[in-house]
Amino acid sequence: MEKVMNILKPKANPQQILRDWQRRLRQECRNIERQIRDIQREEKAVQKAIKEAAKRNDIGSAKALATELVRSRKTVNRLHENKAQLNSISMHLGESVAISRTVGHLSKSAEVMKLVNNLMKAPEMAVAMQEFSKEMTKAGVIEEIVNDAVDSALDSEDIEDEIEEEVDKVLTELAGETAAQLPEAVRKQKVKQPAQSAAEEEEAIAEGVDDEEEMEEIRARLAKVRS
Repeated sequence: MEKVMNILKPKANPQQILRDWQRRLRQECRNIERQIRDIQREEKAVQKAIKEAAKRNDIGSAKALATELVRSRKTVNRLHENKAQLNSISMHLGESVAISRTVGHLSKSAEVMKLVNNLMKAPEMAVAMQEFSKEMTKAGVIEEIVNDAVDSALDSEDIEDEIEEEVDKVLTELAGETAAQLPEAVRKQKVKQPAQSAAEEEEAIAEGVDDEEEMEEIRARLAKVRS
């Protein structure tokens, strides 16, 4: 019976397929915008916590939280890039609508394939784009993509130096005059002492923060909205 229903069910024409993809791409863009708003809302709580840590000269806690803030800002930048690529796919699909009216079928697009492949590597978009990839491959818009590993560069040791530089910028930006008023020995702590290990950094937070549970809750919320 199901086979009969599938035979009787009218097939969607190329224009209908493309419009459905564009509608879903717009929804993905809205999801990204919502995630960005959530991250930025949580960042305000982290910014407040960093300022409080800087005022009491708790550099260990300030740097640990500033690192989380830097990672979140990188996530937001990547989300903006994802949204731009989704809009590019939608634009190219719109061009394909006009072509399909002339030739009567969907044509392959190297640009769409490149964009879909890029988005499949983004942790936030991997699942959705895998589904798009299957549908577009079946429709003949792109060739089958061999999915590479999801990009985990955000957590790679390769960017640790960059994060350290950004942390200093964030501390200066958020602490303002407070940072300038810190004792010289404290401000040069990073130069005179070896870099803290992850365990030491966590220990510094535990020792220096008055309300440890609140700080951990802030960091947990920020990590959740980034995921």
